This record gives sequence, C-alpha cells and structure tokens, in this order.
Amino acid sequence: MPNTEPVVTPTIEDFEVAEANVSVIAKETPLLVSSYLSEITGGEVFLKAENLQRTGAYKVRGAYNRMSKLTSAERKRGVVAASAGNHAQGVALAAAKLGIKATIFMPIGASLPKVQATKGYGAEVVLVGASFAECLKAAQEFSAKRHSVFIPPFDHIDVVIGQGTVGLEIMKELPDVDNIVVAIGGGGLAAGVAVIAKLIAKSNGRKVKVYGVQSEHAAPYVVSLKKGKLTEIQITPTIADGIAVAKPGRVPFELIKKNIDKVVTVSENEIAQAILILLERSKQVVEPAGAVGVAALISEKLKLKGKTVIILSGGNMDPLLLQRVVRHGLAAAERYTTISVMLPDRPGQLALTAAVIAKANANVVEVLHTRHGLGLKISEVELNLSVETSGHQHTLEVLKALENAGLKPRILEARED
Repeated sequence: MPNTEPVVTPTIEDFEVAEANVSVIAKETPLLVSSYLSEITGGEVFLKAENLQRTGAYKVRGAYNRMSKLTSAERKRGVVAASAGNHAQGVALAAAKLGIKATIFMPIGASLPKVQATKGYGAEVVLVGASFAECLKAAQEFSAKRHSVFIPPFDHIDVVIGQGTVGLEIMKELPDVDNIVVAIGGGGLAAGVAVIAKLIAKSNGRKVKVYGVQSEHAAPYVVSLKKGKLTEIQITPTIADGIAVAKPGRVPFELIKKNIDKVVTVSENEIAQAILILLERSKQVVEPAGAVGVAALISEKLKLKGKTVIILSGGNMDPLLLQRVVRHGLAAAERYTTISVMLPDRPGQLALTAAVIAKANANVVEVLHTRHGLGLKISEVELNLSVETSGHQHTLEVLKALENAGLKPRILEARED
C-alpha cells in the first residue's frame, strides 16, 4: 500500500543532525564565484560545486542519511536501489561505509563510467530495461522477494533531509544569499534545499527565493504544480538523464509546492551551452542534469537580482557524451558552423577559399569536396566547410569575407556531431 501519511516539514535541527551524520562520508563542497555569469546577469553569481562531491554528486548525502538509520536486522538483509548512475554510486559508497550489501538496478544504456564506479564501490549491479521506470520496478520486485531494504532516490524524508544539507552549507557560507537555483528530477535535492533555506532565512528576518529547473523533455513538476497534484507525464529523450523522472516523489512534492518559488524548463541546446560555459569559464566538468541551473540563467528563463547560488548537482559525465555535448554547445552558440560554397571546377579554388577564411581569423576543421551533388553543373564543385568561429558576429564576418572574394557562401547547418 502506498504511504499516505502527512508530510511533516523538517526543522533546522533535523538538518543539523543530518549534517553531522553525513559528514563522515560527504565533504563540504566549495562555493565558487562565477565572474562570467555575474557579468552577464548583472548580479553576483556563485556555484555550489557538488560536482566535486565524493561519487561526483550530492546523492551520497541522502543515501547515507537514510541508510545510517537502518536497524541491525535491516542492515543484515541488505539494501537495493534503482538508478541511472548518481544515486547508484551514492548508495554503493554509503553501503560500503556501513558494511551493508547493496544491489543496484541500472538501465542497460547507463553510462559505462557510472556502472564501473558503482561496481568499484562494492555493489552488485544488475542491468535491466531501458528506463528508470523499468529499473525501479525490478528493484522493488527484488526488494519484496529478498526482503532487502529499498533505498529510494528521492521519495523519503530522510533522503530529502540528507540532500538538504547542501542548502545548509550554502546558508552558512552565504547567509545573505537572495536566490538559490537547483535542478529538479524527483525533487529530493530541491525539496531539502528549499525547506532549509527558507527556515534559516526566516529565522534571520530575511527572505530567500528558491527556483527549480527541469529539462523541457522531462518536466513533471511544471504539470504537477499547475494541477496541484502528483501527475505522471510522458518524458522524451534528454541529455539530462539524471533528472529525467516522469512523476514527482510524494514527499518532495508536498515540500516543494510550499517552498519553491518557481519552476522553469530549459532546452537541450541551452543545457549544452551551459556545460560549455562551465568548462571554459569556470573550469568545471558538470553533467547535463547538473548544468540546468546555469542554462536557466544564460537563457534568461530566470532573471535574478542580488546574490544567486546555482547548485552544480553532479559531474559524472561520460567522456563520449562530453565530446558530443561540447560540439553541440559550440553549434548552438554558432561557434561551429557548416558553410557551403559553390566553386568552379578548376585548380586552386579550395586553397583560395581556405585562405579567405584564414584571413578572417576562422578555423577550418573539416572539408567535404564533391562533384556529385544534386543540382551541380558539370563545371562546378560543392565545398562544405566545418568552420570554428568566436560566435554569431564572427560567422557573419566570415560570410562577408567570402562574398567579397567573389564567392557565394550559405550556411547549411550548425554541426552537432
């Protein structure tokens, strides 16, 4: 039977006890100043670097806080969890620290580094299904059969309080913060951070606003908050797989609807650009789910004044995905563009075109030279050049330089892979 007990709002003392509890396994992550984001937004922007947390994400906080409260009998039966990666690693590390056997169900397409890391912490990994929902079902069936304790990724008050220690750290280090921006998947982190931030601000006679961010491909909180009840949606593929949850957790939803000021969504392009900005400007490797807060600021989905903290919730990025995302981010920022130029079929034309682009201070990274395209005359060749520029204005300058050289360039597409 589903749990229908009223959700009681935790107290400041609850979070302080949890902070002392998780300190044996989780480190206090730094609050970094982002000069670049501060400059483009006109406020002061700070980054809470949970991507530098042990296991590469905040999840270990909630997992350990929940598991540390298990009885001796429950610990002997072991724990089971379902996760696409970060919760898996959090449970695996917490279980190893507490001497508990852990079985983790992960989707077949889960990131290989996350799977290997989970195994490395000593957990048994079972790959099943293609989605979190399938993993969740398998994990719950395993729990019922083996009597193992199921450790939810977000839908338990001990997990919410554990994740909320991120917010407690923020409020201690920056008590005059005006805004906190946090990613929302199932809602455990957002609920915990929002509750503790509001409690502390109120106790100090201040106000703080907390904003949630979801991928536009997986935004059940937007729908659920609008309807005022838990609503399951059909999610579509997103690079932000860490927050790709179809239905909010009951416990976090009850807390979020009372404490979150607004929830916005961001696109794939905006997430990719955010990852690129964090790499280039802050030297931080952040996975897509962890970068949605930055995406909300750079896309102006959130226009915030004063001091703003963005929580970078995770940094477990598959290198192959990082390569794709960086290319996608460059394309979205118009820094990687494919230009087509029709040329007469005679020697020297390729060199001439390349020289014009080089003089315009752009870089040709790939060339496709064909005589066989549809619509080509016998005396023509089509030259497709993948070009790196510094952005939209520079791309226009390259096109103008080609036109001034007597050529007829046109942008084909922004290359993504």
